[in-house]
Amino acid sequence: MLWRAKDRDIVSYEYINLRDYGLGPRKQVDDTPYGGGDGMLLKPEPLVAAIEQAKKNDPTARVILPTPRGQVYKQSDAKRLAADNQGLIIICPRYEGYDERITAWVDHSYCIGNYVLTGGELPAMIIIDSVVRLLPGVLGGENSAEIESFQADDETIEFPQYTRPETFQGQRVPPVLLTGNHADIAAWRTAQSTRPKKD
Repeated sequence: MLWRAKDRDIVSYEYINLRDYGLGPRKQVDDTPYGGGDGMLLKPEPLVAAIEQAKKNDPTARVILPTPRGQVYKQSDAKRLAADNQGLIIICPRYEGYDERITAWVDHSYCIGNYVLTGGELPAMIIIDSVVRLLPGVLGGENSAEIESFQADDETIEFPQYTRPETFQGQRVPPVLLTGNHADIAAWRTAQSTRPKKD
């Protein structure tokens, strides 16, 4: 879907190599944290230089930082970002994290879940995928995105779905789906849409 969107000129992608803005002969982009501790932090100078270059390319683009310190990313955020029709500059933190001062250049900070990854590439891809698929012309069906999980209220999960064969290893398709009665099917689907259970 992401490449289809690119091929149809619905969206374009650009990658900025942070090393291009690194400091000194070794193109340094990270350093040890003040106060001690393990790991390395991304330095503010290369990150801000890269952000400012991206902003020159697209002055209205929003800067997004995937980070555990951000608000939990939801479908409503993806819908809003898709509807805004603005470019997105997504920072990909690495190592132990980033110098907190870069957040002055950030418009939105999002957390994609209560777990830790080795870098920001996967969170960036999740945000990109969730936004691009909502752009007009990317998905096949006109209403494909409207009946999906979380689309209405960030919580409701889409009803279960079935396809052929009618019976598989003793498990049958719910009879109402075989009736052709669209009102009954719609009522069943509404009843089957659920909210996730809280742990």
